Amino acid sequence: MNKTIGILGGMGPMATCDLMKKIIDRTEASCDQEHLRICVDSNTNIPDRTAAILGRGADPRPEMIKSALHLQAMGADVVIVPCNTAHYFLPDVEKSVDVPFLHMPRETAKTLAADGISAAAVLATNGTIQSGIYDRELKKLGISPVYPDPDSQKMIMSLIYDYVKAGKTYPHPEKLMALQQTLQAQGAQAMILGCTELPIAFADQEFLLPAVDPTDILALSTIRHLGGKTK
Repeated sequence: MNKTIGILGGMGPMATCDLMKKIIDRTEASCDQEHLRICVDSNTNIPDRTAAILGRGADPRPEMIKSALHLQAMGADVVIVPCNTAHYFLPDVEKSVDVPFLHMPRETAKTLAADGISAAAVLATNGTIQSGIYDRELKKLGISPVYPDPDSQKMIMSLIYDYVKAGKTYPHPEKLMALQQTLQAQGAQAMILGCTELPIAFADQEFLLPAVDPTDILALSTIRHLGGKTK
C-alpha cells in the first residue's frame, strides 16, 4: 500500500491546490496506483496567521490542531503545511499528533545551501518576516537573508492579499521587475517566494533573479520522504 500525505491546508485554498498539483506533477508514475495517496483538510476556518503574529487576530493553533488530528485519523504518514507563516505555530501543532511534519522553510534553506547560495531575498508576509522562521533556517546554514524595503513590502502584502487571495491578477509586472533589480543590488543571488501565494502570483512574470519556490521544494521533499520517485 502506498504511503499517505496529509495536507493541512486552507491557508489559502489556492495555495493548497498548488501544493497538491505540484506533488502530482513531480511524482514519477506510469499509472494511478504509483502515486502517493493524498488526504487534504482545506480548513478555511483557520484565522489569519500574520494577524495573529502581529497581535491583531485570533490564534490559529486550535483550528490547525483540529486539522492535524483529522489528517492523523485519515492515516497520514506525514503532514505538510502549504503556508509559510503558519510554520511559526507548528511546534504546538506537532505536539498534538503522533505524525511527523516536514518543515517548508527548513527544506528550502537546505536546497539553497546545496546550490551554493550565500545570500537570498525573502519575499513573504509581514508575519513570516517578523516571526523569523526563514531568518533562523537560512542563518543556520550560512545564508544571509535579504529583505525588501518598507514600500516594496507593502506592495508584496497587497499582491498576496488584494490579488492572489482575492482571485485577481496583479496588473503591474514592471513593479515586480523593479523589485528584483533592487534585491539584486542588495546582493541577493536568488529570491525565495516565501508565501505560498507568491508562486501563483509570479507564474507569468519575467525573472531577473532565480526564483526559489518553497511549495515545489516541499512537494519534492515529501515525495522522497515517503519513498516515491521524483521527476
